[in-house]
Amino acid sequence: MLFLGFSAGLPFLLVFSTLSAWLRGAGIERATIGMLSWVGIVYSIKVFWAPVVDRLQLPLLYRTLGRRRSWMLVAQIGIAIGLFNMSHLNPAQGHLAIVAALALLVAFSSATQDIAVDAWRIEAVPQPMQGVMAAAYQLGYRVALIVAGAGALWIAADHGWRASYLTMTAFACVGIVTTLLIPEPEPRSTGATLLQEQRVVAWLEGKAHWPQFARDLGAWFVGAVVCPFLDFFARYGSGLAILTLAFIGSYRLADFPMGVMTNPFYIDLGFTLKEIAAIAKGFGVVMTIVGAVLGGMAVARLGTVRSLALGSVLIVIANIVFAVFAYLNEPSIPGLAIAISIDNVAMGMAGTALIAFLSGLTSASYTATQYALFSSMYALPGKLLMGTSGFVVDRIGYPWFFCYTATLALPALVLLFFLARKMRQEAR
Repeated sequence: MLFLGFSAGLPFLLVFSTLSAWLRGAGIERATIGMLSWVGIVYSIKVFWAPVVDRLQLPLLYRTLGRRRSWMLVAQIGIAIGLFNMSHLNPAQGHLAIVAALALLVAFSSATQDIAVDAWRIEAVPQPMQGVMAAAYQLGYRVALIVAGAGALWIAADHGWRASYLTMTAFACVGIVTTLLIPEPEPRSTGATLLQEQRVVAWLEGKAHWPQFARDLGAWFVGAVVCPFLDFFARYGSGLAILTLAFIGSYRLADFPMGVMTNPFYIDLGFTLKEIAAIAKGFGVVMTIVGAVLGGMAVARLGTVRSLALGSVLIVIANIVFAVFAYLNEPSIPGLAIAISIDNVAMGMAGTALIAFLSGLTSASYTATQYALFSSMYALPGKLLMGTSGFVVDRIGYPWFFCYTATLALPALVLLFFLARKMRQEAR
């Protein structure tokens, strides 16, 4: 799980924050950088092809590796191909469109890998070990962020972006080797699933006059797409389910608009790539790991709901600190370290609490599809907003931009209050 977490975390910054530093250093406008960050929306719409990953058996590979590992391998190869080809391009020399297309390929492959890895994590061990698996995943993911953030920037500063992305391509092989070595989990099914699958039987009985290929396709769609959603709403009820999805969609609303503009902010403030690598992407990710550990302790001691609330409050405080730092407009290393420490501890705590919350919502029978739904919901609204980040900064400046991102964390706190109250009422 540690190595799969590393494989899942490596591509994220390479099509997000690290890519924005490369583009800004190449003279690309902030508005363009903001719009290119929309490739990250792919992570938030993976729910549309999660049923395919959940159910489709890949020819040849399925017999050798099984369902989860075969999809992991195909996705990891796609990531490596995309990064390798990106390393041979220069955005400043007319290659911007091709870089964007390859970033889209990496993002799509990475999102597909996430679907398979999340399903493997939940299916590989029983429920009591899910906390340990989530912690291992978080640690591997954060180490990958150091490599893809600090490591990539440091290599780029000394040897250029081609060497940087070629090195990242080599690190992508960690996931490929891991996938070839780990066991395939045994599929699990529950009585509730069998009842839901009766919908497939009922649908087929009503479509007996259809051609066989149409009946097969329809049966697959009902079983792979319709049943997972009906299962979630059946278990929680429509009111609680809708409120839960609304909370998930708002919880990380502030992170993505802020995140895409941090590297351009550091560069515009006058920090060098090595300073950004050491403080923001090295020390900062270490602080995120500290936050993740504190988040795990908070979940154990305070419970999931209180930990989620604490994470939201800390995110508001972190954005306000960034606003003050931007207002002072001085490239101070200690100031940067303080701002990044607060922000990354907040993100680590919030991330751990959210993973614990989402993992408890899934049914083992529809692991990939339901977890993809939840992880898509938490990221999509923020990623839609992050594409406009460059325009907002150009319009109001960095200090007010960070005040704006601070306010984006407030709706989740309000929804969490109503969600907690609704959950207590349902429990009675």
